[in-house]
Amino acid sequence: MSENDHIVFLVDDDPHVRESVGELLASVGLNAVAAGSVREYLELPRPDLPGCIVLDIELPDVNGLEFQAQIAQEDHPPVVFITGHGDIPSSVSAMKRGAVDFLTKPFAAAELVEAVRSGIEQDRRRREERDDLADLRKRLDELTPRERQVLPLIVSGLLNKQGAAELGISEITFQVHRGRVMQKMRVASFADLVRIATKLDIPVTHSRYAGVPLK
Repeated sequence: MSENDHIVFLVDDDPHVRESVGELLASVGLNAVAAGSVREYLELPRPDLPGCIVLDIELPDVNGLEFQAQIAQEDHPPVVFITGHGDIPSSVSAMKRGAVDFLTKPFAAAELVEAVRSGIEQDRRRREERDDLADLRKRLDELTPRERQVLPLIVSGLLNKQGAAELGISEITFQVHRGRVMQKMRVASFADLVRIATKLDIPVTHSRYAGVPLK
């Protein structure tokens, strides 16, 4: 992990904590920027990099737990809580909302570093999955309206004759559409197409043996 491929946001109203934690993160090669409040954090530039938020609970403007709830559905990095006022209900609430860890001050340096690295890797995976999904949706958008009708029939496991009967077209025409779907979705096998369709929430609403009798 290099200093140019990630970002750590340290949000704590205590300047001594910001300084000491910032020095700790820098000593292990973690690139951090500090803010004294949620407002300051929101005003910081946010580079398009995997990241993590090291977040205090008792902040001057917004409680850290409340802020975690506010950003739950937004595009923010995972949260590692650090607090001098930890309790079981708070830690349970934080972890249920997806916090990477909940550390009570004074915490071990190794614990914080491990949690931050875990948060960065979690965000990296999330970004990769988001980018992969965007690419799959772009492929889906390339399909014609008819090919969009053919796709769920293919992943439902229907034979060409069954799919053709479902759409009221010839078997040869269905085969042509099937080939174009495979080409535009950039897959080499039925199994690959099914995996992609699952990620895209393509409905599987037909039985392989519905429609035309198998012979």
